[in-house]
Amino acid sequence: MDVLKLVETTVTGLGYELVDLEISGRGLLRVFLDKFDGITVEDCELVSHQLTRLFAVEGVDYARLEVSSPGLDRPIKKEKDFIRFRGRKAQLKLRLPLDGRRNFTGILGDLVNGVLQLEVDGKPISIELSNLDKAHLVPVF
Repeated sequence: MDVLKLVETTVTGLGYELVDLEISGRGLLRVFLDKFDGITVEDCELVSHQLTRLFAVEGVDYARLEVSSPGLDRPIKKEKDFIRFRGRKAQLKLRLPLDGRRNFTGILGDLVNGVLQLEVDGKPISIELSNLDKAHLVPVF
């Protein structure tokens, strides 16, 4: 059974976006949700109850379920995330170095054919998404 697909279908059907799903070896399932106007405690509670019932019906084995917002430093994983957060500041970690560096902080630009434009210290850098290890937004206070 594909737990990711099951969770994503359910969360999307409830009107939320699945940002991430973490499955630990100890039976912990962490579900990170988002929606355009933000996530409330009530949203997390609703999704938690729905997933708990669904997991019982589908026989998903888990010890604990946590449902939450991705936070201010939201991970950026999908192409649509890079498009949505264009113009925002983000931190990126690459798999392989680019110009001798693996870590970059800059302003997200256009994404064309799997290549992201990132403005770092006023200079554009092209980064292939296939070389991206991790990316997340830099919180704005």
